[in-house]
Amino acid sequence: MEHNLGIGSRVEHLHFGRGVVVDTASDFYIIWFKSQQDTKNISKDFAGIKALEIAEAEPQGPIAIADIEQALHNILDQRLHDTQMVPMAQKWKRGTLVLKPGDNSLSKEIPIDTFFHKIVMVRDKIRVMEQKINAHKGLDDADKVELQQYITGVYGSLTTFNVMFKETIHQFKGASVKEG
Repeated sequence: MEHNLGIGSRVEHLHFGRGVVVDTASDFYIIWFKSQQDTKNISKDFAGIKALEIAEAEPQGPIAIADIEQALHNILDQRLHDTQMVPMAQKWKRGTLVLKPGDNSLSKEIPIDTFFHKIVMVRDKIRVMEQKINAHKGLDDADKVELQQYITGVYGSLTTFNVMFKETIHQFKGASVKEG
């Protein structure tokens, strides 16, 4: 690409379609693509992108350590609170979970998609708790190991729901027992 695009420039990507430059770095643009509903890092010299509207690039001065620390803090904070899109196994789509107590007049139906979303939220919150425990400065290694054992037990208790996940990488993993 022959232009130095500024924030707000509109572009068209060979595969991702139309997008808007939302930030720049020294070697790449950060572009939000509507088709992806997400941002992508695109190399400044990538030939498969065409400028539709060019916004002036602001001259960049030296980067201060405080700016780097703030950027790193923002990235880590975002990663700790990000909910990853986790696909549900196709066979459960549009299904219904039925809870039937002894008295059938009190039954409750819940869309499986809603139930699955709540399971994923529980999994993600456990992962955040695990990261916070491992990074906690007030806990010694023995305390971290003890708390980690409880978390592993929680994961093990939730393995029943693994059948709902499309991909095994998203499933709950408890402690495995190896025979020897």
